[in-house]
Parts: sequence; structure tokens; C-alpha cells
Amino acid sequence: MVIRVKYLGLTPYESTWHEMKNFTSKRNKLTQDEIWITEHEAIYTVGLNRKDFKAPLRDDIPVLHVDRGGKITYHGQGQLIIYTLIDLGRYHLTIRSFVTLIEKSIINFLSRRDIKASAKIEAPGVYIENKKIASLGLRIKNHASYHGLSLNIDMDLSPFEAIDPCGYKNLQMTQLKTFINDVSIKNIGREIANDIKHQLLNLKS
Repeated sequence: MVIRVKYLGLTPYESTWHEMKNFTSKRNKLTQDEIWITEHEAIYTVGLNRKDFKAPLRDDIPVLHVDRGGKITYHGQGQLIIYTLIDLGRYHLTIRSFVTLIEKSIINFLSRRDIKASAKIEAPGVYIENKKIASLGLRIKNHASYHGLSLNIDMDLSPFEAIDPCGYKNLQMTQLKTFINDVSIKNIGREIANDIKHQLLNLKS
């Protein structure tokens, strides 16, 4: 089984989202899985959990309602995005076990740089000393996933202050630049994508 890893560079959020939906709607049992690495221009996205939704406290960044799980978050340049277009049935994964696998790939990456991070069952994502460095939001259709993870690398974090990130009031965000100087989106994206890929292929072997 082949999992293709594609580096897309900087992309607009909305057109990439439509490409993911299109890929997922057309796939069949023979379609190869893909992992897309990108970063987006500044945008707030609101997931399907819109309970108690509060609009951002600033109006200079567009807001887009999308079909992933979760609540509101921010994407911008300097944040790594990895989209996981994966047939979960192929690897006998549930949504929860797939989320855990993705979180593990990020924690593994940080651990290799001597950064201690952890996940929380009740609040998906990856945290360093209770500050969130990575967020997850997935959509599953016909046992296939799209959307994925965002990892703050070297970005302006101030847009997060205008929202309750992922629905959590006063949740503080952090980024990789605080801890290390090596902040290449492309290289980090490939490393984490390959970790996800190897974990998945190990489930098949």
C-alpha cells in the first residue's frame, strides 16, 4: 500500500478545502491515501461544533464555516497544516485511534528535539505545559478522513487572542519558535507526515 505525501506550499484555505472534499467524494477502495503539507493565508475557520459560537473580536481576518469537527481556530503563515486523506477502514482505525496516532506523531517530533509534550483525551491536540501547540480537526466520510492537524511553528499568535481557541476560554497558544531555531515548515511537515505514514503502514504489516 502506498501513501503519497505532497508538499503544496502556501495555499488559500477555501480552495484547498474544496479539493479535499472532491478527492474524498471520488475515492474508492483502490484510491491511494494521501497526506498534504501546506500553510494558509490568514483565516479563522469554524468547525461543526457551533454551540456558544462567538465571533472573533477583530474583523480584519475572514471567517469561514467549514465541515471539520471542533470549534473556531486560526490559520496563518508560519503554521504547518497537514491534511490526512486516509481510508481508516484500511488500517482498522476508529476516529479516536486515528486522532491518537496523529497526536503521537507530533509528540514524537517534539520529543526528538527534547521538548516534552502531551495530549489530552478530553481536548484533542498537543500541549506543552498546558499551552496548545497543535490542533486537530477531522471529517470522516465513508470511513475516509479529510482535514487534519495544524502545528504552530513561527507565526503571529495574536489572532488567537481574538477568539476562544477550539472553544476554550483563556487557552494560551505556543509555537515551536519559542523552543528551537530550526523552523522550516517544509522539512517539519515532511518529518511529521512520514511519521504518520510509517505508523499507518505498520498497522498493515
